[in-house]
Amino acid sequence: MTIDIVSPVINMIYSLSNFATCRVQYIVGLEDDANSLRNAMDELRSVREDVKRRVDIAERRLLTRTNQVQGWLQRVDAIEHEVDEVDEGLVQRRRCIGDWCPDCWSRYKLGKKVVKLLAGVAELKSRGVFDEVAERSLPNPVNEVPSTSPVGTSMMLEKLRRFVREDGVGIVGVYGMGGVGKTTLLKKINNKFLERTHDFDVVIWVVVSKDLNVGKIQKALGGRLGLSWEGSESQEERAVSIFAALNKTKFMLLLDDVWGRLDLDVVGIPFPNSHNKCKIVFTTRSMDVCSDMDAQRKLKVEFLEEKEAWKLFQAKVGKEMDLDSQSIRPLAETTVKKCGGLPLALITIGRAMANKKSIEEWKDAIRSLNNSASELRGMEDVFSLLKFSYDSLTDDTVRSCFLYCALFPEDYSIEKEQLIEYWIGEGFLDGFRNISEVHNKGHAIIGSLKVACLLESGDEETQVKMHDVIRGLAIWIACQSGKTKKFIVQASVGLTEHGVERWTEVERISLMDNEINALVEGPNCPNLLTMMLQWNNSLNKISNSFFHLMPALRVLDLSFTSLKELPGSIGGLVKLRYLNLSRTKITALPKELGSLGKLRHLDVQRTRALRTVPYEVISNLSGLQVLNLYYSFGDWDVEGVGDGSGVSFTDLECLQHLTTLGITITKAIALFRYCFGNLPKRTAYLYIKECEGLTYFELSLNHRKLRRLSINNCYDLEELTVRSEGGEDWLPSLEVLSLYGLPNITTIWGRTVTHECLQYLRCIDIWYCDKLKNITWILQLQCLEVIYLFYCKGMEELVSGDVVVEVPFALPRLRTISIRDLPELRRIYTQPLVFPSLEGMAIAECPKLKKLPLGSCSAKTLRTIYGNKEWWDGLEWEDDSIKSAFLPYFTAI
Repeated sequence: MTIDIVSPVINMIYSLSNFATCRVQYIVGLEDDANSLRNAMDELRSVREDVKRRVDIAERRLLTRTNQVQGWLQRVDAIEHEVDEVDEGLVQRRRCIGDWCPDCWSRYKLGKKVVKLLAGVAELKSRGVFDEVAERSLPNPVNEVPSTSPVGTSMMLEKLRRFVREDGVGIVGVYGMGGVGKTTLLKKINNKFLERTHDFDVVIWVVVSKDLNVGKIQKALGGRLGLSWEGSESQEERAVSIFAALNKTKFMLLLDDVWGRLDLDVVGIPFPNSHNKCKIVFTTRSMDVCSDMDAQRKLKVEFLEEKEAWKLFQAKVGKEMDLDSQSIRPLAETTVKKCGGLPLALITIGRAMANKKSIEEWKDAIRSLNNSASELRGMEDVFSLLKFSYDSLTDDTVRSCFLYCALFPEDYSIEKEQLIEYWIGEGFLDGFRNISEVHNKGHAIIGSLKVACLLESGDEETQVKMHDVIRGLAIWIACQSGKTKKFIVQASVGLTEHGVERWTEVERISLMDNEINALVEGPNCPNLLTMMLQWNNSLNKISNSFFHLMPALRVLDLSFTSLKELPGSIGGLVKLRYLNLSRTKITALPKELGSLGKLRHLDVQRTRALRTVPYEVISNLSGLQVLNLYYSFGDWDVEGVGDGSGVSFTDLECLQHLTTLGITITKAIALFRYCFGNLPKRTAYLYIKECEGLTYFELSLNHRKLRRLSINNCYDLEELTVRSEGGEDWLPSLEVLSLYGLPNITTIWGRTVTHECLQYLRCIDIWYCDKLKNITWILQLQCLEVIYLFYCKGMEELVSGDVVVEVPFALPRLRTISIRDLPELRRIYTQPLVFPSLEGMAIAECPKLKKLPLGSCSAKTLRTIYGNKEWWDGLEWEDDSIKSAFLPYFTAI
C-alpha cells in the first residue's frame, strides 16, 4: 500500500499561507478598514438619530419606547464607544511612530478588531428598521383610595354596583345632599376592585370639585395613566394624548364632586358605549347635573335609617360614653333625630359630644341645635361645606326663596301653593305678565331646590319640607352678615309671649305654632318684611299700637288664631301685600283694610264667624289679585245698589286685577246672579250652602279655574251637572269635590265622564246623599287619591256591574277608601280590581257588603283594612289564599 504524504503537506502549506495572508491583510489593510469603519459608524449614527427622533415624538404622545428599541439603542451606544476607542488608538499610534510601525503583532490585533467592529456596525444598521418604536404602558389597575368604614351603605352600594354591571349603561350619576355619603360610596366602589378580579384595564379616581379646572383633571388623568408633559402643551394637545391612551383601554372612571357639566371631549375622555364597555360614575349634589352629564342611571343617596344613624353616632361619641344610661339615652336620641340621618352631621355632632358627660351639657347641646346649631363645635365647618350648594343656586331670587323655607318649624310639610303666595307677597316673583306665569315660576324654583337636594318631598304630593340640618344652614346663612340677626325663627318652641328686644334690625320673624295669647307691646321694626304668627291658637288680642312701627311689612299671617277683631292700626301697613286671616274668629273686617293699597292677597277662608265685609274695603283694594272667602262670608248684597249696606258682586266685578276668587253663596238668587256674571271665570273655590229651592245646578266652561267645589245642605238639589258646550275637557282644574247633606240628589254630572273630564280630581267627599245609587264615573279619574262615602242610605254599589273595567288601569293613584253607614251597599264592583297605590281601606256599618274587589294582585301596597270583626269573618273570597294574604292587614274596629 502506497502512503500519500504529499497531500497533507500541501494542505498544511496552503492553510499556513492563508493564515499568513489574513494576518498580513489585517496589518496591511488597517487604514482602509479603519476608514470604512468610520464611514459605517457615521451611517449607523444617522439611523440611530432617526430612531431616537421617532421615539421622542412617541414619548411626547405619552407612549413608552419598546424593549426592542431600547436594547438596540443601548447596543449602538456600546459599539460607538468601541469604535471611538479604536479610532483614538490609531491617532495615538500615528503621533508616536508615524505611518510605519515595526510592531506587527499589535498592528495585527488592531486590524482584526476593526474588521470585527465593521461587521457589528453593519449588523446593527440592518436591524435598525422598526415598525413601532413605542407603545402605551398600562398603569396599575387600581389604586386604593383612603376611606373610612361606611355605615348603612350596603343597599346603596349594591344598587350602584348593579347599575355599573348593567349592559348598555355607560354613565351613572350618584346625587344627594352634601354630607350624605356620596364620596364614601364612590370610594367604596373604587376599593372594591382591589378585592376581586375585574375586566377593567384601569380604574381611575379623579376629584373634580366646584371650581372646574380642565387642566387639573387632565393632569390627574395623565398621572394615573403614566403620562407626562413638559408643560408647554396646550389643553387640546393633552386631550389628544389622553384620548389616545384611553381609547385603547377598557376603563372605569370615577369622578367625585361634579358641580356642572364636564365636557368629556374637551378633557379627552372617550364616551362610554356598548362597544368599548367603559364606565363613568360620578357624584354630584344636583340631579340636574346627572341629566347634563347624560347619565343613563341616576342614584339618589338617601339619609341613614334610624338604626344606622344611631350606630354611626355611637361610634363617633366613643365607648367611654354610656349612651344607654337612662339619663343620657333620651337626650342622645333627640340629638340623633335632629341630625336627620345625615352622616356628616352625625359624625360632627358625635365628636362634639364625645367629652360631654353630664345631663346639663347634653341639654345645652340640644338647645344650641334648636336655636343656633353653629354654636356647637364643628357645625360651622359642616355649614360651610353645605353652603356650596346654596352658592351654586342660579340667582339671588332662588337663594331668597330657599332661605324663606327656614321660617317654618322643623320637619314641617309646607304647602307648595302657600309657599309661592308668600314669595309673591315678598316680591320675589315680580315681573311676570300674569298670575299663571308667576305660579309656574314658583313651582320651577321649588323643583330646582329639590333637584339641588335643598328641599325634599313633603308628606303629601302638594307639599315640600326642609331637612333639619339644611334648615339650620339657612338660618345660619341668613344671620351671617353683621352681628344682628336678620331672621328670628322660634317656631313650635312653646312660647307664651313674644320678645321684642332684638327686633330692630330683623327682616323676617316666625313665631308660628306657639302659645302666645296677646300682642300688646309695639316693637320698633323698621326693616321687618315678614311676620308669621299662624297657629298660635290662644292668640286673641292685638293692641292698637302693635303695628305702628312696621312700615316695611309685606307679609302678615294671622291664620289659625283666636282673634275676634283686628286693630284699626293695621291700616297703617301701607306696604302690606299678603294678609292671611283664615280660620280665625273675626266677625268683621275693619274699614281700615281699605287703606292697604298695595295688598295683593287677602285670605279669609274658613272664617265662619265673619258677618261683615264693608263695601269700601273691597272696592278700595283695586290691586287685589287673590280674594278667598271660601267657607266664610256669604251674605252678599244681591241688588248691588252700592248704598253702603254691604259688599256686592258688583264690587267684586270692579276688581280688575282679581285672578283667584274663593266665594261662599247662601241664597239661590245670589247663585243665579253669580253664574251669569264674570266671577265664575276667576273662581277657584266655590262653597254653596243652604240654598232653598235649588233643584238643579249646572257648571260651565266659565268654571275652568275651579279647584274646589263644596255643596252643603241644599236639601232640594236633585242634579249636579256641567255644560261643556261640545268639548269633553270640562272642569280641568277641579281637585276636590265635597257634597254634604243633599238627600234628594240622584245625578252627579249627568253625562258620560271620560279620561279628559275631571282629569285632576283627587278627592271625593260625599255625605248624606241618600238617593245616590252609585258613583260609577269615578273609574275615569286617573288622579283620584281619596274616596270618602258616609251615610248614603241608598248607595247600592260604587261601580255599576254593567260597566266593563279596563283592569289594571282602574284608579291607579287611589290611596284611601273610607266607607261608613251604607246599609244597602252590596258591592264595590263585581270583579277584583287592581289598586297599585292603595294604602288603606276602612269599612264600617255596611252589613250587605259581602265581598271586596280584591284579588291576589289587587293591592300590593295595602297596609291596613279597618272593619268590624264580625263583618270581616263573613266576607266571601275567591279562595282562602287571598283571605290569608290580606288577613295580616286587618284591624278590628
